[in-house]
Amino acid sequence: MHYVDAKSILSASNGMNIYRGCTHGCIYCDSRSSCYHFTHAFEDIEVKRNALELLEAALRRKRRKCMIGTGAMCDPYMPVEKELRLSRRMLELIAEYGFGVTLQTKSDLVLRDFDLLERIQRSTKAVLQMTLTTYDDALCRILEPNVCASSRRFEVLCSCRQLGIPSVVWISPILPFINDTEENIRGLLDYCVRAEVKGIVSFGMGVTLRHGDREYFYAALDRHFPGMKERYIRTFAERYELASPREAALMRILEDGCRRHHIMLGWKEVFAYLREFPGEKAQPSLQLDLF
Repeated sequence: MHYVDAKSILSASNGMNIYRGCTHGCIYCDSRSSCYHFTHAFEDIEVKRNALELLEAALRRKRRKCMIGTGAMCDPYMPVEKELRLSRRMLELIAEYGFGVTLQTKSDLVLRDFDLLERIQRSTKAVLQMTLTTYDDALCRILEPNVCASSRRFEVLCSCRQLGIPSVVWISPILPFINDTEENIRGLLDYCVRAEVKGIVSFGMGVTLRHGDREYFYAALDRHFPGMKERYIRTFAERYELASPREAALMRILEDGCRRHHIMLGWKEVFAYLREFPGEKAQPSLQLDLF
């Protein structure tokens, strides 16, 4: 862990990251890609020591209330947060100034701050986004080794339901030949139905790989799935988008389940919901890098 002084904290779309880098160890992590220009080891977490001062100043300057997002590039509830408590203090500022919040995580540490999410939800809007890729916990511990298993994340989502905090699930990525099975998609969908999630974000059944991310992913395949790297290379070569051969059938399962249970599906509709501040219409123009 090391500290830096940031020049600004909120993006043009009102997203922020207090930390940079991650220790979850997910084998497919796009944030490792060279295009993000990390100048330090990915696991050496960069902490923006002046993030809270910058956030408070930004919130004071805003003429209109809006949703503040965090967690797109790195998880706000990595183990370092237990000690530093910067994400909690971020939520305290958002609550104090009357803004809404949406945060994305894979960690059950977020339960610690449910009192603040509940407080924000009562006055404006708080949405928890949780990533679920793998229904089988044993496989999950291989793909996402340093974070709580999917069954525990499901328990977090159920706590959201009980407290009236809306939730969204990212079913992404789905790795070809590894977790692109009907059993996996039906299991994840069952979690979403039982937790009464508001929406599901899916970009299709597949994964993206680029320089930096690809090398880390292939090294993990060699360790855990002998011969799988060669299968990927034969099937996909150097493509950026690696779609599962089962994509059409798996998407039908997901679409049919969401339709039956009235769950929003697709990034456009869900992102519009995440951006919409209570009392305002959803923004017509959306970006993939929402927060």
